[in-house]
Amino acid sequence: MAKAGKRIKALRSKVDSLKQHTLEDACKIATETANAKFDETIEIAVNLGVDPTKAEQNVRGSVALPHGLGKTIRVAVFAKGDKAKEAEAAGADFVGGEDLVERIKGGFLDFDSVVATPDMMAQVGKVGKLLGPRGLMPSPKVGTVTFDVGATIKSVKAGRAEFRVEKTGIIQAPIGKASFGPKKIFENALAIVQAVQKAKPSTSKGVYLKSAAVSASMGPGIAVDVAPYR
Repeated sequence: MAKAGKRIKALRSKVDSLKQHTLEDACKIATETANAKFDETIEIAVNLGVDPTKAEQNVRGSVALPHGLGKTIRVAVFAKGDKAKEAEAAGADFVGGEDLVERIKGGFLDFDSVVATPDMMAQVGKVGKLLGPRGLMPSPKVGTVTFDVGATIKSVKAGRAEFRVEKTGIIQAPIGKASFGPKKIFENALAIVQAVQKAKPSTSKGVYLKSAAVSASMGPGIAVDVAPYR
């Protein structure tokens, strides 16, 4: 295992790994310890008491973050006719049907989110094996399969965060940039936690929100006390 650098060691020394912090304090510590030479992304990881191998416990959703993500979101849209024109007018970066399918099959994946009208899902299915593993497959659960493409594109570009439980039972999601400051990061984090709580499957038994941590992209994880959100 590679040894931690001096910077990481110094950051870890400032964080009590055994202490659970309030979500607000964790966000404050994460932003204050983000000292890389670039504007680090702040992320939240939530460990859920679910079994992702069961379809009914495959937690997935999206939420409009109060302060966005601090990055340009590139949106690809599967649509035709008037809906394609609506997508272009709303600021979609790439719009198409079979032509977009062929581009993706050829290795084109230069986008961050995918929106599709319901009648185009047969086309999307042709590249599902390429989009799915990257978390790009559009889904009605997160509102990215819709005929209301204009409003959806604007929402995604404004900073709507999608979340999806991984095989390990953990959800990881960005909650903004360190330059946002503690207050905005906390408000974004709170929006994610509340959305994940609302997405709790009815078949989930026992403790659902098990644990959570906030971290900068180049910093240590700060444990969060999730009891207040259960």
